[in-house]
Amino acid sequence: MATENQTDPTALVQQPRVNLLGMSRKNMEAYLSSIGEKPFRAQQILKWIHHSGIDNFDEMTNLGKPLRAKLQELAEIRPPNVVKQLDSIDGTRKWAVEVGGNNLVETVLIPDGQRGTLCVSSQVGCSLDCSFCATGKQGFMRDLTASEIIGQVWLAIKSYDGFNNGNKRIVTNVVMMGMGEPLLNFDNVVEAMSLMLDDFGYGLSKRRVTLSTSGVVPMLDKLGDVSTVSLAISLHAPNDELRSQLVPINKKYPIAELLAASKRYIAKQEDTHRVVTIEYTLIAGVNDGVEHAKELAEVLRDLPCKVNLIPFNPFSLSNYTRPSNNAVNRFWLVMTEAGYVTTVRTPRGDDIDAACGQLAGQVQDRTKRSERHRQKAELAQPIRLV
Repeated sequence: MATENQTDPTALVQQPRVNLLGMSRKNMEAYLSSIGEKPFRAQQILKWIHHSGIDNFDEMTNLGKPLRAKLQELAEIRPPNVVKQLDSIDGTRKWAVEVGGNNLVETVLIPDGQRGTLCVSSQVGCSLDCSFCATGKQGFMRDLTASEIIGQVWLAIKSYDGFNNGNKRIVTNVVMMGMGEPLLNFDNVVEAMSLMLDDFGYGLSKRRVTLSTSGVVPMLDKLGDVSTVSLAISLHAPNDELRSQLVPINKKYPIAELLAASKRYIAKQEDTHRVVTIEYTLIAGVNDGVEHAKELAEVLRDLPCKVNLIPFNPFSLSNYTRPSNNAVNRFWLVMTEAGYVTTVRTPRGDDIDAACGQLAGQVQDRTKRSERHRQKAELAQPIRLV
C-alpha cells in the first residue's frame, strides 16, 4: 500500500488523448457527457472541425476557456499526415497519407466541372484479393479508424483551402471505393459516413455518398438497417464461375445471394426510386465479350440498377490488359439496347496511378499475400537467352 509520500506509478502514465476528428454527433455528445460537459457543445465542436477546418481548441472561440483547457488536456483533433501529393495532367489529385507503422493509404480527388468526387480508403491494403486490383496485391495490415477515414475528407478540403471558400464545395461527392473493403470495417466506415451526411459535419446528400462492396452479404444486410447512402456493387462478371476467379469472395457469397441482398438494401430505403450501381471492370479476353454482356443483362433483369463499365487500368503485378475501344462499345451497346442506363468510366489520373484499381499505397502486409504475388510475377517472367 502506498504511503502518503509515495507516488502511485500508474498516475505517471498519461492516458492517450481522444481523437475527436472521427466522432459522429451522437458519440461526441456521449463523450462530452462523460467528461461532465453539456452535450449540445458537440454541435459547436463539429462545426469548428468540419466546417472551419480548425484543429486547435484554443481557436474555438464560442467555447468557454475552462472547456477549451479540458479538451486540450484530454482530447485532440489529429488528421493523418500527408506524405506525398501528386497532380495528374487531367486535374486529378492523389495523396499518400501516413497512418502509422510505416503504412500509407491513398486518397484521390477527381474534379469534373462543378463536381469533385473524393475516393476514400477504408483499410490499410485490402482483406480481399480481387485479381484485377492493385490494392489486393499489397496484402492487408489493418482497418482504418473513423478518424483516419474522415481525415481523408478533411485533408482533401484543406489541400484546396476549401474551408475558407464559403459555400463553394471542393468535395461534392464521396465514394468509399479506395483501398479496402468498406463492409469489413463496418463500424468505423458507418461512423465516418454519418459525419459526411451530418449537417454539422459535411452535409452531403445521401445520394452523394456511395459505398462500394465486393459482396459481404451479412454486412450489407446490416448496413441497410443503419445507413441511407448509395450502394455500388463491384460485380465484374455475369456468372459465378468467372466471378469466383476475379472476386474470390464470390465463392462464399455467390451472385444470386449478392443481388438479393442488394434488393433488400434498396427496399429498406425511404426513397422508392433508389437504384444500385453495378461496377463492371472490362478486361480484354476475360469478361468483355458480347456473350458476357448478354449474360449480364439477363442476370440483372430483376434488380433496379444502372451499369458503370470500367476499362481495366494496368498495374505492375497484373497480366491483364485493357480492352479495345470497339470491345467496350460493343459491350455498352448490348447493355443499352437491353434497357440499362450504362456509362463508360473515362480513366482519370492514370498517369499518377490514381485510376480505378490502381491504388496501392504502402502496406506492411501481415498476410504475406504481397510476397506471394511478387514471387508469382517473377516466375511468370520470360527467360531471356544470352
